[in-house]
Amino acid sequence: MRLFLKRFHKNLYIFAAFFFFSLCFPFIYFLAKNATKNYQKIVQLRKWFSLTSVHLVGIRFKVSYETPIDWSRPYILCPNHSSILDITALNYVCPQPFTFMGKEELLKNPITRIFFKSVDIPVNRDSKISSFKAYKRASQLLQEGRSVVIFPEGKIDHLYPPILQKFKPGAFRMAIDNNIPILPIVIHNAWEIMWDDGQKFGSKPGTIHISVLSPIKADSVQNLHHHAVETEVFEKMNQIWKR
Repeated sequence: MRLFLKRFHKNLYIFAAFFFFSLCFPFIYFLAKNATKNYQKIVQLRKWFSLTSVHLVGIRFKVSYETPIDWSRPYILCPNHSSILDITALNYVCPQPFTFMGKEELLKNPITRIFFKSVDIPVNRDSKISSFKAYKRASQLLQEGRSVVIFPEGKIDHLYPPILQKFKPGAFRMAIDNNIPILPIVIHNAWEIMWDDGQKFGSKPGTIHISVLSPIKADSVQNLHHHAVETEVFEKMNQIWKR
């Protein structure tokens, strides 16, 4: 019975997401014809429908900050990844418009497709050409003053309960090359609310706790190799995650 209710809740969430996305889609479709000009409006509509969907099914967020964050400047946001709710969690946390870098398969998803064809960056990590193009596009956005979200683990791992997986180097190279601070973000328990896409265990109402750690400024790491930066961020996030 408990699993039945959790699967019902997951289906209710999916329905809510599709419903509110459908309300926004005509506007997003029109704005996406000139995504560069309408970047901020597209991102704001994504934020509205994603947050409205989770709130309707009783999912809330609580954020703690290690230090105050200056949201007027761009960051490379580096969150852990254990749930599709992580994307909505970042919409809640970050008040400024930002771009996701995500797997190419998201172009096949009926909701995420239009965003990855307009404001987000799809990448096929098995292709060096695709990875290079995505890296250059993200660097361009950072230089234009826009933040970019990169999940440093690269994917949601199959291990349950999840642990913090080994990081990919891309985000840390990008921080050094563009002199942009890294903002580590620990999303503690989204996996307890909905692990991965909810297909196996469903979902449930609850509060997702998020820790926004102090930015790691590029001017303090630009003389370091990206592996040193990667290790520093991993250890800092893993320490908070284990709590």
